[in-house]
Amino acid sequence: MPYADLDLEAGRKNGTVWVKLPNKHFDPEKGHKLYNRYLDELEYGEELGFDAVSVNEHHQTAYGLMPSPIVTASALARRTKKVKICILGSALPLRSHPLTVAEEHAMIDVISGGRLISGFVRGIGAEYHTFGVNPTFSHDRFHEAHDLIVRAWTEPGPFAFQGKHYNVQYVNLWPRPFQKPHPPIWIPSQGSKETIDWASHPDRRYTYLQTFSPVKVVGRYLKMYRDTCTGYGYQAKDSQLGWAVPVYVAATDDLARKEAKAHFEAFRNVFVRMPLEMLLPPGYTSRESLKNVMKAKAQMFGDVTLEQALELGLFVCGSPKTVMAAFENYWKEMRFGNLLVMCQFGTLPADLTRKNLELFAREVMPALKALS
Repeated sequence: MPYADLDLEAGRKNGTVWVKLPNKHFDPEKGHKLYNRYLDELEYGEELGFDAVSVNEHHQTAYGLMPSPIVTASALARRTKKVKICILGSALPLRSHPLTVAEEHAMIDVISGGRLISGFVRGIGAEYHTFGVNPTFSHDRFHEAHDLIVRAWTEPGPFAFQGKHYNVQYVNLWPRPFQKPHPPIWIPSQGSKETIDWASHPDRRYTYLQTFSPVKVVGRYLKMYRDTCTGYGYQAKDSQLGWAVPVYVAATDDLARKEAKAHFEAFRNVFVRMPLEMLLPPGYTSRESLKNVMKAKAQMFGDVTLEQALELGLFVCGSPKTVMAAFENYWKEMRFGNLLVMCQFGTLPADLTRKNLELFAREVMPALKALS
């Protein structure tokens, strides 16, 4: 849900659209139209036969107008009937109290009749600047918040929870989740080793989702997840792995590139861009993971053209045949059980977004589902 009406030159001059782009650039009347357009597109995903629609959380940015994925997921819970609703995810360390997350997710799960997938994230580094939260405590707060939420979902209450960051005398969740023992938990990540170690642990075996990255990096981290599972003494299922990537489909390769180019480059070079110290503030991750993520993301600093993005596997674009062939090859190499396609990105307008959704659903998705 980007602020697609952004003055792109203002975004470029500011250096980033995260945290410190003056909010005078947001027009609520345009925002009203965009919110309702994006919700319409998500609801259309159910009509087209997508298995799930996804929302996420970012703050003080034109990149995505979803500071509360709970709001958008709640709207979708009432307006859809079959499609799963993925919150990917709620930023646990940034919330004042994890029981709020437990309650909100449980409400959506009950309202939707058990269609929620709960994603938990730490929030990217920029969010810690937004809230003035010390990133050094990010992992501790995340793990403790997670433990409290899962216990609140699964253990009869009331019971007491005593931790380092959260202390509650009465944990007694109303409502309890619809799904038993609780909604599936997914963990989106940039590729932190600590996150992979934690998510793959036999006590959790959560679905690990690699977010916007060059395809070689995606393959490396998905392999790391599988290898970590092997080290724990079990074999990872394909369903434990996921990849999120922007996609554009048109009648021909040339037309797809022509229609997508300006909008993808705005997405990549204006909406995504942020300085390194904002993306990875000191203390946010270990030195080992910092080195690995910086190495993996090295190709992403500076402007990237659509042509370069296709070579890097940052973007999949072309005719239905070309897009299907690309994903088939990627699937054979990585065996990810979950593919999250971003069919709207940057400034891509409503007519092209809808056409993209329709072509992907009609011409690509059936063959992709047959792979698994």
